[in-house]
Amino acid sequence: MSPGMSSLGASTYWNKAFRSDRVNTVTEKKGHTPMSTPIVTGWAVLDYSHQALRAAVQGVPAGGWELPTPCAQWNVTQVLQHAAGDQIGFASFLTGEPGPADNPFAPSGTLAEEPAAYLEAALERSAKAWAGVDRAAAEVPVPVPPNKLTPEVGAGACALDAAVHAWDIAMATGQPTTLTREYAVELLAVARQIVEPLRAYGAYAAALEPRDGDDEVAELLRYLGRDPEWSAA
Repeated sequence: MSPGMSSLGASTYWNKAFRSDRVNTVTEKKGHTPMSTPIVTGWAVLDYSHQALRAAVQGVPAGGWELPTPCAQWNVTQVLQHAAGDQIGFASFLTGEPGPADNPFAPSGTLAEEPAAYLEAALERSAKAWAGVDRAAAEVPVPVPPNKLTPEVGAGACALDAAVHAWDIAMATGQPTTLTREYAVELLAVARQIVEPLRAYGAYAAALEPRDGDDEVAELLRYLGRDPEWSAA
């Protein structure tokens, strides 16, 4: 979700992407124990982005879950719920298994389990799905328009979602960002291929004008409608 996005528009897209036959009506199992060793997908940018999101969530202070975020309508808990739901969404398209139990674009802000475990369950599903993708395939199904992408771009789209929400959570809770210039270049190349259709649904705000002195990270964030200098204060 982007600053100022329309929840109604995004929900409309979600309802189209996750048809009733794809949506899981059973909630995720509670008490999931985080894996001691995260699954390696083999897609470097996706493994990096998963770890960035994992680190951001683990770094949230005890009183930080209701803090505002760059996603203007959501607090930290809601961004976590959205990000986890998106990872499950990508996995469900790849494997045909149930999608997220709840609409990622209407997060409740209430978790029934420990946040890191909640996220790990989603990352595990996503990582397993991407680890099993045939890299030689012409295309793979994904929950973003046009709903089919090459494996490399599809993995990059999943990584983009995780990385940007890791940034959201880090900024909201005063953590240093782990978004690097190297990966920002790779993620921006993916973003330019998938983001424009999503703006129509409000999944990303309009791109912000670049500024002199912007580095690769700032360029990516502005393209995604985020202010690189955003602060909760």
